[in-house]
Amino acid sequence: MQPQFVQAVKQLIPAERYFDDPIATLAFGTDASFYRMLPKLVLRIESEAEVVALLKLANDFKVALTFRAAGTSLSGQAVTDSVLLVLGENWQQREVRGLGEQIRLQPGVIGAAANSVLTKFQRKIGPDPASINSCKIGGIVANNASGMCCGTAHNSFNTLAAMRLVLFDGTVLDTEDAQSVAAFRQTHAKLLAELALLGKQTRDNPELSAKIRHKYRLKNTTGFSLNALTEFTDPIDILTHLMVGSEGCLGFISAVTYNTVPDYPHRASALLVFPSVESCCRAVTVLKQQPVSAVELLDRRSLRSVEHKPGMPAWVKGLSDNACALLIESTAINGTLLQQQLTQVRSALAAFALEQQVDFSTDAAVYNQLWAIRKGTFPAVGAVRKTGTTVIIEDVTFPVEQLAEGVSRLQQLFDKYYYHEAIIFGHALEGNLHFVFTQGFDDATQVARYDAFMQEVAQLVAVEFGGSLKAEHGTGRNMAPFVELEWGTEAYTLMWRIKKLLDPQHILNPDVVLSYNSQLHLQNLKPLPATNPLVDKCIECGFCEPVCPSRKLTLTPRQRIVTQREISRLQRSGDEPERLAELSKAYQYAGNDTCAACGMCSTACPVGINTGDLTRQLRAEHNRPWQGLAAFMARHFTAVSAMARAGLGIGSTLAKLLPLRALWHSAMPTANYNNVLPMAHADTQLKPVIYLASCSGRVMAPQANSKDKRSLQQVSAHLLAKAGYQLIMPEGLGSQCCGMPFQSKGQFAVATQKQRELEQWLLDVSNNGEIPILSDTSPCSLTLQGKLDDRLSIFDSVDFLHDKVLPKLNITPLNEPVALHITCSASQLGQADKLKQLLKACSNTVVIPEGISCCGFAGDKGFVLPQLNASALSGLKQQVSECSQGVSSSRTCEIGLSRHSGIEYQHLVYLLDKCS
Repeated sequence: MQPQFVQAVKQLIPAERYFDDPIATLAFGTDASFYRMLPKLVLRIESEAEVVALLKLANDFKVALTFRAAGTSLSGQAVTDSVLLVLGENWQQREVRGLGEQIRLQPGVIGAAANSVLTKFQRKIGPDPASINSCKIGGIVANNASGMCCGTAHNSFNTLAAMRLVLFDGTVLDTEDAQSVAAFRQTHAKLLAELALLGKQTRDNPELSAKIRHKYRLKNTTGFSLNALTEFTDPIDILTHLMVGSEGCLGFISAVTYNTVPDYPHRASALLVFPSVESCCRAVTVLKQQPVSAVELLDRRSLRSVEHKPGMPAWVKGLSDNACALLIESTAINGTLLQQQLTQVRSALAAFALEQQVDFSTDAAVYNQLWAIRKGTFPAVGAVRKTGTTVIIEDVTFPVEQLAEGVSRLQQLFDKYYYHEAIIFGHALEGNLHFVFTQGFDDATQVARYDAFMQEVAQLVAVEFGGSLKAEHGTGRNMAPFVELEWGTEAYTLMWRIKKLLDPQHILNPDVVLSYNSQLHLQNLKPLPATNPLVDKCIECGFCEPVCPSRKLTLTPRQRIVTQREISRLQRSGDEPERLAELSKAYQYAGNDTCAACGMCSTACPVGINTGDLTRQLRAEHNRPWQGLAAFMARHFTAVSAMARAGLGIGSTLAKLLPLRALWHSAMPTANYNNVLPMAHADTQLKPVIYLASCSGRVMAPQANSKDKRSLQQVSAHLLAKAGYQLIMPEGLGSQCCGMPFQSKGQFAVATQKQRELEQWLLDVSNNGEIPILSDTSPCSLTLQGKLDDRLSIFDSVDFLHDKVLPKLNITPLNEPVALHITCSASQLGQADKLKQLLKACSNTVVIPEGISCCGFAGDKGFVLPQLNASALSGLKQQVSECSQGVSSSRTCEIGLSRHSGIEYQHLVYLLDKCS
């Protein structure tokens, strides 16, 4: 890469957003596909002005650029060996128009976040990809993603209202701005004339026009969106619709305005199992004319892949080998209309014989379980694959009337090429099938098998059936060599004319969508070597990234696993010792130190991986020399707690006398000298509860300027007495610990030792479990889950307050907004709904900040590594600016939340006590 280009970029992009080191280029060289390319340079871009300047530089120096949003791309759209431009955090703006009929979004908005702001209007964006909780608008538009309910009518192409884009030469066009459009028509008259001519030539070509109409009657994202030339005559409209599905090959989309679609509140789902693929697919053609919003096909192999999952009907295991199921959903604006629709659907299918069924249900628990079955099919294959192999998901469309034959022919190809684990599922109304299989790329024979299989699939789908090789996942590197096969030479030549018109220097994501390289799909294949059984099943999809607190600071869980895989590969091969040393050294901070080990990644991971477990294991190896100190601290835990309490007291005193704001900010806790409840005679009218107060709560009191300076123990006792409970803090509590402080450092033996001590102590003080036990801190409750004697009845404070206390209180809710932070441990304990209900009882307005899952304080990391906490909460203050107070369920989390929000966060018992 030319030194002049690099120097110009360094003057434009701040050093903290400029990456050329081995760990960053490796981490960002991976998307959700089975390709890897190491970019020479990764730039985190934060403004449209930076995009404009970089495009101009790239044109001057002929340097290729690739744009990346979330990197959930399945076909290799977001990897490059040149310069990768990654969207930063400043691309989050969204604007709802009217009563939600339209929404304008920047490309960094996550799809689910867009829908979240539309919920109150009972609207949503049209595209509904399975990755909507992690993929971003930029990728959704650039891939023309669709999904289970979207079909073709509601994809980005057909719900596009306006667009703001940046062309190859740095020109910005905003189609909502009349002045921008008028100026563009003058400055780019030649370009618009060429687009108009292409449109006219295409429309005047009956054969080509007919082919385009046929291709887009189906779900189709193979190649560029040629229907822009047939459906529009204004070259501005042609241009914006060509950008949809262009995968960053024609320009940069900096904002898009969608026409939204209804999100009906009443729904019902059913699972119908037909005795054969043929009868199942005949039912699909009938359902095409019925009031259904989604019809998902699952072949027998896909049902078999999830038949052992919790909640699956027992009869699934006994289905016949040729059975095929449809998961059907119908939605309506009210319950009466929904029932009428269900009657109509049942009547339409009455003539079909069924092997088994779960009839239509409006019960959320039932239909959510049915959809969990459908969504579990892809990860089910990924979870059982052989270590070192890749899980591949392909995405084709058959004409619906030929769907049955298409399914059967695909199954025959699976058998021919020994993909016995392969499954088929998909969006049946559109003839859109996904098939999932596992593939090794570690030797030439395996690569050749994959190539032969794909060649036959391409012939079958594109040529024999006239379908599409990519229905909704985008063309990418995987299908670029097959675009001409599917579309024919005339349409393919037209696509190249569009590419050369809008990217004359061929610098925008080259070889994606269009490529002259017939072997492209077999090159730069991503290795997935074994690294650790805890994470070897990772499919590198990136679903974990939005919930990771270190995602803006260093690495995400996906990137940690990618790096560890490469370190393991280099260790085994002995290749590149210098690179190995550099990666290992950089990983200590970027991967190990800055991992909160909170486990939130496991809640979003389709195969349930907790990358925090890997981090703790690596810490165990690194911290082995400190085992003796950890054991000493465990034996003298009461003294250690007293020293910590004294340290807080000294720090608070010095902070009043000296300017120590950097070290001792206003949210720092004071020392808790009221950590033992006064001994009281047993009150026969109050039910006794053993109080397992956490060590953090025993050591830390509220911050110095708190409005309520009572200790957590005092407030808890006062509140529970109102509900008829007497909290008891037995002697010996000061030496007890759940083990989490040791476990988080990888000191597993010491953590287990403290848990066994706690177990025996709790058995003694509770009369072997006769007296219930209250744990006041969610992280402690999660740490102890499933690890203590079954006789012990341990309740986390959230569960106890919701189930046992709230019904017995008279509450007067506040008329002021209150912020709620659902801690990572509370999320993993499944307490989110209970927390919301508790807060809604206390306040008429509950604010739950978007994009904040784990606060990143992570026990003591908020003290020793404050940048992690600051990064995780960087978007907090603005979102809670109208709130008077904040609520959480972990004392250490509350320190960071208070510091970075500008309001005080306290345990939820404070709010309940105040309002009751």
